[in-house]
Amino acid sequence: MFRGIATVNYWTDDLAAAKKWYSEVLGIEPYFEVPGGYAEFRLGDYQQELGLIDRAFAPDDAATRSGGVVAYWHVDDIDAALDRLTSLGATVREQPRDRGKGFITATVTDPFDNILGIMFNPHYVDVLGGKS
Repeated sequence: MFRGIATVNYWTDDLAAAKKWYSEVLGIEPYFEVPGGYAEFRLGDYQQELGLIDRAFAPDDAATRSGGVVAYWHVDDIDAALDRLTSLGATVREQPRDRGKGFITATVTDPFDNILGIMFNPHYVDVLGGKS
C-alpha cells in the first residue's frame, strides 16, 4: 500500500527565514510557494518534497515543536488507504483534504499514538513513471 515518502513538512514561526536557510542548505530555491504560508522544495533522486509551513496553519492540537513532523506516504487511493488504516485500528486525525493541483492529504493516529500521513501526490506518480 505505501509507495514511498511523498512530502516531509516542517513547521516554522518564520517562513521567510526558514525558506532562506533551507535554500542555502539544499543549494536550491523552492519550486512551489503559497505566499505567507508554504514553501516546497524538490530534492533527491526521486525529487521528493520537503515543505515548510507557517505554524499558523497547523491543525488544532497538532504537535508543532520537535516531534511534530508528519511524513506523508504516497498512496494511489486516499480513501482506500484511509479505510484500510482505520480497519486495522488507526484513528482518523485529519479527513482527506484537497490541497490543490491534484494533491490530497489525510492523517491518522496509529494504535501506538504516532501520526501517519498519507497523500495522493501527482508529482510522485510522474517521477515514478519516468524511472526505468
